[in-house]
Amino acid sequence: MSDTFHENKNFSDISYYGKSITNREFLNCNFSNCDLSSSDFSSSEFSSCVFTNCNLSLLVLEDVALNDVKFIDCKMTGIDFSVCNKYIFTVEFVNSYLDLSSFYGMKVIQTKFTECSLKEVDFEEADFRESMFINCDFMRSNFMHTILEKCDFRTSYDFSIDPATNRIRKAKFSKSEIMGLLDSYQIIVEP
Repeated sequence: MSDTFHENKNFSDISYYGKSITNREFLNCNFSNCDLSSSDFSSSEFSSCVFTNCNLSLLVLEDVALNDVKFIDCKMTGIDFSVCNKYIFTVEFVNSYLDLSSFYGMKVIQTKFTECSLKEVDFEEADFRESMFINCDFMRSNFMHTILEKCDFRTSYDFSIDPATNRIRKAKFSKSEIMGLLDSYQIIVEP
């Protein structure tokens, strides 16, 4: 049971940089223009919450449940999502920076990423089946033993995904970015 319960609250222009805010429960809450970077929200739960224009970089999410949580215009660099609650994790990301974050081993099916920076993100051993990546940048991201079946990468770019070490059956890619599937073969394709 959480220590503090928050329902239908708006948190705006607050700074909890580096603070410990553990064992909390947030239901139908909105966070806007908040600096929560380097804060510790361990053992908390967020349900039907929206974060808009927040700095969440290096946020600690040990055993945090994210249920129907949306992140819009957020800075989320260096977050280790792999320590979140494995059974309650449904999120959406819009125009957010998730560079240097990790989804290692997470089950993140049917998740939507729109206009996101996903540079140097660790997707190793994660399950992203049926997820949509709309105009996302995957420069130097790590895909190894990742399930990407039925994912949509048609408008995304700078990815390097080895079909031999990842499951990509029925995933969608654009012709212009198809070279990202051939990087590991070191072949030369000329026009």
